Amino acid sequence: MEDHLLRNILTQVVIFFIIFQVISFFRETSMLSTSTTLSRESIELPTLMGEPILVESAEKTTILYFFAPWCQICHASIGNLQKVYEKNEQIDVIAIAMDFTSADEVAKFTQRHQLTFPVALGNELIKKRFKITGYPSYYILDEQNTITGRSIGYSSELGLYLRSL
Repeated sequence: MEDHLLRNILTQVVIFFIIFQVISFFRETSMLSTSTTLSRESIELPTLMGEPILVESAEKTTILYFFAPWCQICHASIGNLQKVYEKNEQIDVIAIAMDFTSADEVAKFTQRHQLTFPVALGNELIKKRFKITGYPSYYILDEQNTITGRSIGYSSELGLYLRSL
């Protein structure tokens, strides 16, 4: 009897995982495609520190992380992004806050997670340009500003690192 129950639970977990992967695949198809090279017309956004930042690769692999301070999945996954940033000098990170009510809300999110990479304040124009439909969304840029990876939703530290190779 217990063997049957365990098999039933395992089957349900596998089905849930498959459904989750299929949904993620379809959501990612709305994002910019891999092999897209971002135009060199620079997008400049203000940061929490008041200094503008260019949303592009600075001649090294760069993870663009789009998040919303109210997003619970963003809260759960941003620590993984911070670890990747701390452990890998060859990887840059630019976090871009979206759908926030105030810079103070973004600052509280940043402080809560002790983020050490730049945090830019996004807007509707950047949301449209990068086709952001959910949070968190990631783009991996190579040194030539070409998208080599993308994802929507939670990502582990290992997942982020492997996408950035």
